[in-house]
Amino acid sequence: MNEVFKALADPTRRKILDLLKDQDLTAGDIAEQFEMSKPSISNHLKILKSAGLVMDEKKGQFIIYSLNSTVLQDVIKWLLDKKGDGFHEKK
Repeated sequence: MNEVFKALADPTRRKILDLLKDQDLTAGDIAEQFEMSKPSISNHLKILKSAGLVMDEKKGQFIIYSLNSTVLQDVIKWLLDKKGDGFHEKK
């Protein structure tokens, strides 16, 4: 879970997840949405993949990235469970 939160802490990675919620994309398609180098985007994708937030599939010469919504659902469930346990700040 710590790896997931670490991955979500970066705004670039959150934007990548936002892009992938609408459709699966190649690394090149994702890189076109940012003003940074392709190696930097690849590093962000590697971190997201390592955290289980994205999946990749090789199709011909391309790697297609997709959102792994199962992990995001697990994070939301965990947060809601913590809220029920008194995790939120009391006023």
